[in-house]
Amino acid sequence: MIERAFALLASFDGDHRAQTLAELAQRSGIPRSTALRLARTLTSVGALERLEDGRYVVGLRLLETASLAPRGHGLRAVAMPYMEDLFHVSRQHVLLAVRDAGEALLVERLSARDASPVRYRVGGRLPLTSTGVGLVLLAFAPPSVQEEAVAAHRPERGDDDIRTSDDLRRVLAEIRRGDHAVGRQDRPWPVITVAAPIRDGKEVVAALSVVAPDTGPGAPAFGPAVRATARAISRLLAEDSGRAAPPG
Repeated sequence: MIERAFALLASFDGDHRAQTLAELAQRSGIPRSTALRLARTLTSVGALERLEDGRYVVGLRLLETASLAPRGHGLRAVAMPYMEDLFHVSRQHVLLAVRDAGEALLVERLSARDASPVRYRVGGRLPLTSTGVGLVLLAFAPPSVQEEAVAAHRPERGDDDIRTSDDLRRVLAEIRRGDHAVGRQDRPWPVITVAAPIRDGKEVVAALSVVAPDTGPGAPAFGPAVRATARAISRLLAEDSGRAAPPG
């Protein structure tokens, strides 16, 4: 059964990122009834996810495990060259994250040796309301996800400028208008973060940020570099998404 489950997962590749049940069965060489049973089991544990149109895609649970391996694929592979350029410009923390339900999942992080202490590891989860990447992902999340986060918001869990639920609503609206987020925190040490959304041509699929020590009014302005890098990654993802889209 384990071998068949891996055969099903191995049927995904760069040209087959979303598959119907029939495609899963055909490409894996597994009978359709068995493929259905395996797909349901893998979906229940997060190894697969099912899109609204019924097709299956690789789930974020596998990303959490794969993040421990020395090599990566997909979003990380596309973003890394651009993240490295941003890292050389900022010499701070450069973060790449995606949303998984009500949290952000850190896909990659580049950090300078003399950068401020870091709180989150690759493969770890970040709160949506108290991190730059989290706020960007929340701002472009479905309304139901936003409302749930607003209802659960507590001041001690948020950005220093977000004390109330109304503050959170205002900040999310500002992020959507400006297409980026700027935040500051004093806990556990003063930092400033600038984050921007990454799109695949249609939707926000990730967020990119720089996290640096907050040295006051003279803190480095990384906003233009972060936004430009996010747009460059988005363009390449959109091109890849267009090539992988089924003929219509």
